[in-house]
Amino acid sequence: MSAQPDHAPVPPYAPAPGAPAELLAQLRADRRADSWVPAFERDWAKALEDSRHSYSLTPLHDVVRTWQVRLAAAPAVDAYLDSGRDETGFVDLDDVLGARR
Repeated sequence: MSAQPDHAPVPPYAPAPGAPAELLAQLRADRRADSWVPAFERDWAKALEDSRHSYSLTPLHDVVRTWQVRLAAAPAVDAYLDSGRDETGFVDLDDVLGARR
């Protein structure tokens, strides 16, 4: 009997080395560049600092993955907002759960 697990967990996707630069170029070309570029740069700087302290690339990979998903989802979000759906009938989560502490 072996002490090894039957299966090995799949490591998360590691972006290519040039992915942050490509992502930043895409963000700069987007109509939301005024707000997204500074936010990405802020996230990247924090992840870089965290990575230096932890000797891990995971924080950097997490930032790239998060922003790639955000950028990929932007057209769907735009389409939803442009569809004119009325959300006035929805209840605010704070009203249901109460004030957060």
